[in-house]
Amino acid sequence: MLSLIIFLPLLGAIVIGLTPANRVALIRGFALVFSGVALVLSVVLYFSFNYHQTGLQFVEKATWVSLPSIGVNYFVGVDGLNLPMVLLTTLLTVMAVLASWRMEVRPKAYFLLLLLLETGVSGVFASMDFFLFFLFWEVELIPMYLLIGIWGGPRREYAAIKFVIYTLAGSALMLVGIMALYFTSNPHTFDMTVLAHQKYPLSFVIWVTMLFFVGFAVKLPSFPFHTWLPDAHVQAPTAVSVLLAGVLLKMGGYGMLRVLVGILPDGVHYWAPLFAVLAVISVLYGACISMVQTDLKSMVAYSSVSHMGYVLLGVAAFSTISLNGAAIQLFTHGTITGLLFLLVGNLYDKAHTRTISDFGGIAKKMPLLATLFMMAGLASLGLPGMSGFIAEFTTFIGAYPNLPAYTILSAAAIVITAGYILWMMRRVFFGTFNEKWEHLVDARGIEIVPLATLMGIIVLVGVYPSILTNVINSGVAPLTSQAHLATPNLASSLASVSGFWRLP
Repeated sequence: MLSLIIFLPLLGAIVIGLTPANRVALIRGFALVFSGVALVLSVVLYFSFNYHQTGLQFVEKATWVSLPSIGVNYFVGVDGLNLPMVLLTTLLTVMAVLASWRMEVRPKAYFLLLLLLETGVSGVFASMDFFLFFLFWEVELIPMYLLIGIWGGPRREYAAIKFVIYTLAGSALMLVGIMALYFTSNPHTFDMTVLAHQKYPLSFVIWVTMLFFVGFAVKLPSFPFHTWLPDAHVQAPTAVSVLLAGVLLKMGGYGMLRVLVGILPDGVHYWAPLFAVLAVISVLYGACISMVQTDLKSMVAYSSVSHMGYVLLGVAAFSTISLNGAAIQLFTHGTITGLLFLLVGNLYDKAHTRTISDFGGIAKKMPLLATLFMMAGLASLGLPGMSGFIAEFTTFIGAYPNLPAYTILSAAAIVITAGYILWMMRRVFFGTFNEKWEHLVDARGIEIVPLATLMGIIVLVGVYPSILTNVINSGVAPLTSQAHLATPNLASSLASVSGFWRLP
């Protein structure tokens, strides 16, 4: 079933590629059917998952390169860590297809690339072999580059090339780290489950951890590797921004949990003080820079830098609870930010501007959109009853015992988030009505489907978090258990180093 989820979109892309370009309705239908079936299968997989059982489930493994000395296998499987990410990928792809329903510019190529992107990202989350993992990691780069470069805004070529340069630089460092683990393992293997139980010298772990960290931090993105993100988001079409923020950024956070925590825990302990500093800078800088944005899409883009900083904080704190919070944040941020980008895109399609100062009082003409925007904004700032609160609260509770000062500083960003969200809402939707928007119409028809779906999931997780947290904890708990076994005395041996970095 897992392979079907990964490769059904690829089959859909092939079918679309064989469909005449003038059959636009048929092309849209194929995109929705193939992505929709993948979503249904991932939902079945999610609710068939036994969260009382640790370890991988639904495993599929076969020899890929038939040279025993190389050790390359087709190896996919899910646990509580990556299963929510697979579900999120299939969910947001369907939402992106629905949000692109009226795409008129080269729809055949557009929907084909959307499905290719889904295969690449799903493969990253499901792969348990580093060779396969890296292959899928690079595959997603091509469709994203083309989607931004062809269907993006006026500076789309610049944004697309910048995205490629940053991603390739991070990937090159990550590849060096993969090869280092491969040649250090005995016997040589790319199998992540085997590498997680290997013993490595601390000096080796320290520098390999940094290689992987930079590769994942670019994708997350963390300060100072974040500058590609605002350009890519602002120039990308709406549905592409949804996938970029909703699932591509999550590849970086997932990699930190799966690889850094799962395979190189000693390195995480060693670099935790630096990770904590970068996390706080990302959280506060992203929130402050969001406050001064004049473009709605740019504001949401910079808010992603801030919210992804909580993931890095959870990793740096290195406790079972903080890592659960980081993993929850990956899923909840994907749904919240995906909804925000859909709302911004819906408004732009009707008003043809995203400049905040151009609006005023438009809730009078768009009450449904204003309501959903307010609810999504409140979810983003962590209002109880919304999924964002569950993720942030869990991260703070888990991080405070190990990193109290950094946690307090990060929590302060909630106030800034409330500031830019509420200030934006007042200027755009409330206050004196700007008469030039008399022609605006509210969201309607198929536009409402993805908006209502994501809002429903945000509320569901906020009210009944166990539907998500039970699954995630079953994947996080083995990581921390193994890390403690792997480094029984490391915390004390590095106490003096960590104490130097921690704020009083």
